[in-house]
Amino acid sequence: MKNKKFLSLEKVIGISFNDKETLIKCLTHKSYNNNNNNEKLEFLGDRVLGLVLSNALLKIYPNEKEGILDKKFANLVNKKTCYQISKKIGLDKYIFVGDSQKKLDKKNEKILSDGLEALIGAIFLDQGLEIAEKFIKKNWKEFLIKSNITIIDSKTMLQEYSLKRYKQLPNYKIFKQSGPKHQPTFKAEVQIKNSKKYLGIGGSKKIAEQNAAKKLINDLKI
Repeated sequence: MKNKKFLSLEKVIGISFNDKETLIKCLTHKSYNNNNNNEKLEFLGDRVLGLVLSNALLKIYPNEKEGILDKKFANLVNKKTCYQISKKIGLDKYIFVGDSQKKLDKKNEKILSDGLEALIGAIFLDQGLEIAEKFIKKNWKEFLIKSNITIIDSKTMLQEYSLKRYKQLPNYKIFKQSGPKHQPTFKAEVQIKNSKKYLGIGGSKKIAEQNAAKKLINDLKI
C-alpha cells in the first residue's frame, strides 16, 4: 500500500527517487516519528528554495532595487505560498502525521508548508540541484509571474532607505484626530535624518503615516 502511495506522489511531481528512504523521511512529521522525521530535510529545503528563487528574481528583475526584491522574495517563500503549492500537488495525502495532528486545520498549514520544503530538500539530496531547481521553477512559475505586480509601500520603502543610509528608523508623530467619530481625520508627521518634516493626512493613523512617507520619498526622489 505504501509503495503505491509513493509511486503516486512520484508520478505527480515527475521525479522517481533513487533512495525511497529519503522520500519516506521527507514525508514524516515529528508527531509521527520524533526521532526520524523531516525536520532536517525541511532545513535543507528552505535553503535550496531560497537559493533558487533569489537567483530567479535577479534574472527576471536585473535592474530592480534590493528592497523590492526582498519584498518579492518574502512573498514567494512565505508559509501561505508554500501551503498553496503543497495543496496543489496534493501533499496532504502523503504526509505521515501522528494522531494528534490527524485533523488538518490551521496547524496543517505549517505541517504542509514545512513538508514541501522537506520534499525540496529530499529532491536536492537524491537528484541534485538541477532537478530541484526544475521542480521549484515549475511549481512556483505562477507566483514568479505574479511577482511583477508586487508593490512596496511607502513606509517600508522609507524605512529601508533610512536604515541603509543612516542606520536609523524614520521618526513618526501622530497628532490628535479631528472630525466626527464616524469619519475621523488623522494627521501624521515624519522625518528622517537631515530631512525636513512632512505632514500626511488620512482616515486612519496608518494611511496618514503612509501619505507622509510618500511625500518625503517623492521629495527625495527615492
